[in-house]
Amino acid sequence: MSRNAPAAASGGAWCCEIADGVRLVLQVTPNAKKSQVIGPLEGVLKLRLQAQPIEGKANEALVRFLAELLDVPRSRISISHGLTSKRKMVEVLGAELTAEKVMRVLLADAQ
Repeated sequence: MSRNAPAAASGGAWCCEIADGVRLVLQVTPNAKKSQVIGPLEGVLKLRLQAQPIEGKANEALVRFLAELLDVPRSRISISHGLTSKRKMVEVLGAELTAEKVMRVLLADAQ
């Protein structure tokens, strides 16, 4: 796992750069009234999703939500760990993506 010094310095342990993109560590709460970014907490970025955690609906909603926020195609987002867990590791591919840019976009949406 690559470490990004600016991300670590700004408390962004939940976001690091990888080859061709970024890796996010998320804690997802399904069944919310609306999908939203809550903010960073204890090394993860907390999100709420307006989807039920059955039959992969919350995972699909997570990919759609991130794709919309980060302006990338859904096909560039994959959940690499935690398909059935609230804690997930997500990889977003895109040569133009940096940890700093992704953190700025996601935290701008934080409630």
